[in-house]
Amino acid sequence: MTTQTLNLHRVVEQLPADSVATLRNISWDEYQELLDQTGEARGLRISYDDGMLHIMTTSSAHENYVRFFEKLFACIILRLRINIRSFGSTTMKQERRRKGLEPDACFYVQNADLIGNRIDLDFAVDPPPDIAVEIDLHHDSLSKFPIYAALGVPEVWRYDGTQLTIHLLEQDNYSAISHSRALPMLSEQILTGYLTRLREEGEFQAVLAFDEWLQAQKL
Repeated sequence: MTTQTLNLHRVVEQLPADSVATLRNISWDEYQELLDQTGEARGLRISYDDGMLHIMTTSSAHENYVRFFEKLFACIILRLRINIRSFGSTTMKQERRRKGLEPDACFYVQNADLIGNRIDLDFAVDPPPDIAVEIDLHHDSLSKFPIYAALGVPEVWRYDGTQLTIHLLEQDNYSAISHSRALPMLSEQILTGYLTRLREEGEFQAVLAFDEWLQAQKL
């Protein structure tokens, strides 16, 4: 481990929850070495954009929303019989573009069959996830959108604690749309509604309500 990477690792260890550190003039090798040291640690998100490194720590509330999204997708798989692969906050990176990041959650929908049963991905050759999720309770993920665009992620769902917005990649930029392209039955309004129910009624009731709504979509 280089002295610089050791210092970066110390920065990570000392960051409190819900905080961000931004460092400049970080080489790709230093970024890669930091990833090797930290792994895909829960509660930690690292992004890299051509020399600029962002290190973010998350709170239990943040992670609770992430788990809720994963439960919603599990309901979709079971009720609508749609093949979806979930890869959590897996690190997506491409050295030739000098960009990398870790979403809060990501899912393969259109390309799920292409990924098959594999659990190890290589984003130098594999397609990006069809949907990435960002939870912006205390931090703004908009600065990560150019990285998502460079990596070719078709949809980014962004939740700011009040409203969910769906962003579609078109000509290297993201535009807000009302309905998911990957899962057209889901709209900003519908998803925001169940996220509101999560806050007001709790996870159990919100997941049950979403599951009942899905069953009605099959009629």
